[in-house]
Amino acid sequence: MSSPHFAVYGATGHTGRLVAAELLARGREVILAGRDGGALKVLSDELGGAPTHQAAIDDPGALRELAGRAAVLIHCAGPFTHTGRPLATAAAEAGCHYVDHALEQHHTKWMFDAMREPARRAGVTMLTATSFYGGLGDLLAGAVAAGMTGIERVITAYAVSGWRLTTGARKTAELLFADTQRITYTDGAQHVGYVEPRNAVFPFPPPLGPRTMIAPVPFSEVVTVPRHVATPRVEAQLTAHTFEEEQAFSSEHVDAATRAGSAFTVAAQVIAAGGGRAGQARGHDLWRMSALTSVEAAVRLAGGQGPGPGVFGPAEAFPAEAFLRDLERLGLFTLNLPEEK
Repeated sequence: MSSPHFAVYGATGHTGRLVAAELLARGREVILAGRDGGALKVLSDELGGAPTHQAAIDDPGALRELAGRAAVLIHCAGPFTHTGRPLATAAAEAGCHYVDHALEQHHTKWMFDAMREPARRAGVTMLTATSFYGGLGDLLAGAVAAGMTGIERVITAYAVSGWRLTTGARKTAELLFADTQRITYTDGAQHVGYVEPRNAVFPFPPPLGPRTMIAPVPFSEVVTVPRHVATPRVEAQLTAHTFEEEQAFSSEHVDAATRAGSAFTVAAQVIAAGGGRAGQARGHDLWRMSALTSVEAAVRLAGGQGPGPGVFGPAEAFPAEAFLRDLERLGLFTLNLPEEK
């Protein structure tokens, strides 16, 4: 891993563009990668001539060649149910650190189950669910739960308005909500099977206040949070109105400024026998939030600040509160965490 480059796969998508632009703004060397050579050339011209690498998701040789050119591969091209395995495998085979934006539970579980040993043998760190959905909840859960004992339940809750789905995000959402084999975490163990959704009320702090939620939603926290928080139950929830906004599913081709107009409050509630704690992040532009999360993680890995070889979620890989504070300083959200630890 002598190369200083960051490879961004899916660079021509909305998240990939944000990731590549942020890395370049920080003075990093970036390889723009994906399946469409023409679109990569156009993006390269827009970004000042960054090198490109064309590689289809079903071309393992081209993917390995890409990973071999980089110190860290950031995978931005979902749905990860379809694209995650080839990229993660190529990174391990080439000895390249790997960061993905996956939300899908089954991909996240597969990463821990299948890629742990290949990552260790290759001496690389692989981070999954390093994104807004799943990732921000995982980090908040880690920060709020720090130092607590006797934890009975962890709930992560997302209040999102103005979300404009990309084509990849729409396909991911369709896969998630059509899945009848969802992963849940109750009684201290993972369970797979059909889950009857219900309405719940989550007590967001003012000015938002209590909101009706879809519970549970099939996000990755049920896989990642139990790895660093000792608790028998983890659940993710999402405001019911998020998908009631008609434009969410009919806005794949809006401009970047419109897509940046989302607003969010993400909360973690940690309930223990002796009481509970909660923490929140309140901000805007979930897409940029997602991009910056992966960039912060990738820069740390390239600088030798990672947890060592293996597969990790974000709050398992890095001290959660410190990581969140660094993200807060970038100006996209305001963090409210309990003072007592």
